[in-house]
Amino acid sequence: MSRHISLRHLRCFLEIAQTGSFTAAASRLFMTQSSITYTIQQFEEAIGLKLFDRSTRRVSLTVEGERYVPEAQRLIQLFDTSIADLRATAQLQRGEIRIASAISFIEFFLVDIIREFKERHPNIRVSIRDAGAGLVERMVINGEIDLAIAGRFEDRPDLVYTPLLKDRYGAIFDPADPLAQNMDEPLTWDQLDPARFIGLTDDTSIALHIKRCAPDFIKATRDEAKYSSTTTLFPILKIPGKYSLVPALTAASGSVQGLRFRLLDKPTTHRELCVVSRQLSTASPAAAAFLECIQTKLRSSTLPPGVMLPDA
Repeated sequence: MSRHISLRHLRCFLEIAQTGSFTAAASRLFMTQSSITYTIQQFEEAIGLKLFDRSTRRVSLTVEGERYVPEAQRLIQLFDTSIADLRATAQLQRGEIRIASAISFIEFFLVDIIREFKERHPNIRVSIRDAGAGLVERMVINGEIDLAIAGRFEDRPDLVYTPLLKDRYGAIFDPADPLAQNMDEPLTWDQLDPARFIGLTDDTSIALHIKRCAPDFIKATRDEAKYSSTTTLFPILKIPGKYSLVPALTAASGSVQGLRFRLLDKPTTHRELCVVSRQLSTASPAAAAFLECIQTKLRSSTLPPGVMLPDA
């Protein structure tokens, strides 16, 4: 649209076309007759065409004006609809939230959170992605998702990491493993045989965190095959003589497959599970409401052993 022409010109044009009168159109638009006349004169001068024939007592459209009415109606309707959509989004009547999340958080919290959120806001869509921590951070930066629930990976300056939960690391293994003795007591790092360890690939936040916190332990491990997710790792742990290290929330899902988990001590090591969002990016009303549901759910939930709120 030309810088000389605005929606005001289109609305005045359509009102006159409908009523056939400058006086009636001015009244319906709460304008003076001189003001609406001047507005149409501006419009016609800007486009170089006459839109109305004023030679009779009733104002009539020129041929060009008749042709333009449907297009003007379409533009006004498109604008009004877009504004209505924005207002609906602001009032949580419409919208979409795109999330990536750690599988363990999905299993223990996100399913119930989405159910409760949809009861309050049935017209807002929620889509969930599952991906490695490195890929998740890139998706947030590129705007492919609105936020992620994940451990820190690259700790990028263009991302904001808001702590959500923290959970202790421990060893996970088959019930027949020697580590299954004295289950009521935590393990120490000295009790772990690096030669029996199998782990996750380096593009996961769990593998990166262990490497940062226990570099000497990782150097002493054998160059075993690595697994891209706990979905593949946990079944492999049923092979006699193998164990892995995972955070407590992740281990809680492994217990479903009959594995055992013991917390690590001396030193105690924690993972921080965060809401990952873009730096200097304002959350949409829907995303802000969803984050509030997450916080409310966590404060009211009984957390698995070794899992705690960040301020605990």
